[in-house]
Amino acid sequence: MARGASCGVTLRQPAAGLRCDFRNLPMKQRLRCSYPHSPAGAHGKGRALSELVAAEDVLLFVNAAVTATGQREFRSSAAAQRLSLRFLHEYVRVNYRPVYAAALALDINHHNAALIVEQLLRTAHEAGGPDAKRAEGRLIAARLAQLPPQRVYRLFGALRAAGVNNRRTRAIVRAWLAARPDPALDAVKYRPGMKAAFRHVHGRPSDPETGDFLFAPGRRVRYASATLDAYRRAHYEQSALYELPFTVAEGFAARHKVPRDLFLERIAPRMTRLERLRTDRAVRPSGAGADLSVMPLTRLALYVLALPSGERVERRAELTRALRAAARRAAGPYAGSWGRVAAVLDDSFSSSGSTVKRRRPLAVALGCHFLLEALAAPGTYTALWTSGGSDPLLVRPSGPTPLGLRILDALETGPDRVVIVSDGWDNAPPGLAGEVLRVWRSRLDPERRTSVVHLNPVYDAEGFDVRRLAPSVPTAGIRDAEDLAALVEIAQFAEGRTGFAELRAYLDRRVELFLRGVG
Repeated sequence: MARGASCGVTLRQPAAGLRCDFRNLPMKQRLRCSYPHSPAGAHGKGRALSELVAAEDVLLFVNAAVTATGQREFRSSAAAQRLSLRFLHEYVRVNYRPVYAAALALDINHHNAALIVEQLLRTAHEAGGPDAKRAEGRLIAARLAQLPPQRVYRLFGALRAAGVNNRRTRAIVRAWLAARPDPALDAVKYRPGMKAAFRHVHGRPSDPETGDFLFAPGRRVRYASATLDAYRRAHYEQSALYELPFTVAEGFAARHKVPRDLFLERIAPRMTRLERLRTDRAVRPSGAGADLSVMPLTRLALYVLALPSGERVERRAELTRALRAAARRAAGPYAGSWGRVAAVLDDSFSSSGSTVKRRRPLAVALGCHFLLEALAAPGTYTALWTSGGSDPLLVRPSGPTPLGLRILDALETGPDRVVIVSDGWDNAPPGLAGEVLRVWRSRLDPERRTSVVHLNPVYDAEGFDVRRLAPSVPTAGIRDAEDLAALVEIAQFAEGRTGFAELRAYLDRRVELFLRGVG
C-alpha cells in the first residue's frame, strides 16, 4: 500500500473483479476510495476484468492529460480542476507508474506533461530498478526537448522550491541547459529562470559571457554576443531594443516611451508566429499582419473566431483558404481515406468556454470541421452544427445542445464514420443522445458497420474524466483539432473490448516512435 503525499489518499492496486467506481460517487467519497491488493495468481474472468479496469483507469487519465489544464472551464472552477488533476496524477503514478511515464509519449498538453515530469522526479525512489529509471530518464529528456522553454524553466523552479535535487534531477537539468541552441537568447529572455536553474544544479554556463551576464553583470563593459550586448545598450540606446526578442523589447519600448504602432512595425521581423498572431489586430493598420498560411489549425480557428462577423464575411476567401490548408497539413497521408463522414459539432452556449479559455471548445469544433472535411472522401462529408447553422465561418456560441437530434440527422446520411465534437452536456432534450446511440448500437447496427466516436474538448472535474454520451460509444478527450486522427485511434481502447495488455502494447509502440523521432 502506498499513501499519496499530496492528497492524503490511500491508493492500492486494483483487485481482480473489484473496483470502486469513483466516477459515480460524490467528491468526498471518491477521495476516500481505496483498492485492495490483487491476490497472487489471479486468473480467468477475474483477471480479465481486472485488466479491463486497469485499461479504463489509464484511458481516464489520458483523457484528463489531453484536455485539462487546471484552468477554469464553463462549468467548473480552476480550484476544482486542479484538485481533480492532482488526484488523478497521484492515482496513476502510484498504481501504474510505467504507464504514467509512457503518457509523455502521447499527445497530452504541456501542462500535464510538466506535471508528470515533476512527479516522476519528485518520487525517483519509487521508480524501481536501474532499467526503469533509465527508461523514465529518456522519456523525460525527450519530452523536455519539446516543451516551451518558459514552461521548462517554471518546472525547474518548482523542483527547486520543493527541494528536489537528487542526482538524476541534476543530470536532466544540466543536459537540458547544455542542449539549448542559443544560451545568450535564453539568458536575456528567461534570465530569472535560467539563473535559478544553474544555481539549483550548482553549475554555470559553458560560455563565460553568458555566465557573467547572469551572475556578474558589472564585470564586462561590453559583450561579444550580439544579443547580450544589445540588452546592455537597450538601457540607453533606443535602436538597440529592435535587436532583442519581442517580449524583452516591449519593456524597453515602454521605458523609452516609443509609440506602440511604431514599435510593432519595427519589431515585426523579430516576432514569432504566435506573437504576430496576437498582435495582428494592432499592426494591421501599418501594413503588417499575421501569416495565416503557416498557423496551426486550432490556433487559426481561435484567430478566426476572435474576428467580428463582418470581417469574417469580408475575408471569407482568405480565411477559408487558410483553414483548409492547415487542415490538409494536419490530415497528411490520411486525407480522403475515411470514406463517408458525418460530423456533429457543438456550437451551443457552453462552447464559449471561460474567461481564461475563451471560445476554446468552439475553436476545436471549427478546426475538427475542416480536418474531417479533409479526411473524408471527396464530396461525402456532412457537417451538422447543434445550432442548425450551415456557415462554419459565422458560428458563435449560442443556445442549448440538441445532440440527440443532430446525431439522428447524421445517422440518416448513411456514413462510414460519425464523429461527435461536444462537451457532452446533451440537454435538448436531456439524455436523448445517449438513448439514440444505445438503440442504434444494440438494435440497428450491432455489426458496427458505422463507426461512432465522441471527442470532448472539456474536462469534467467532478467526473474525473471527459463527459461521455453513452457506454457503447468510445469517448476521447481532445485539446487540439490537429490530434483528431490519433485520438480516434486511441478511442478504440475505450470501448471495453480490449484489455490492459493491448493498451500497453500500443503505448510501447508510441514510446518507441516518440523516442526515435526526438533522438
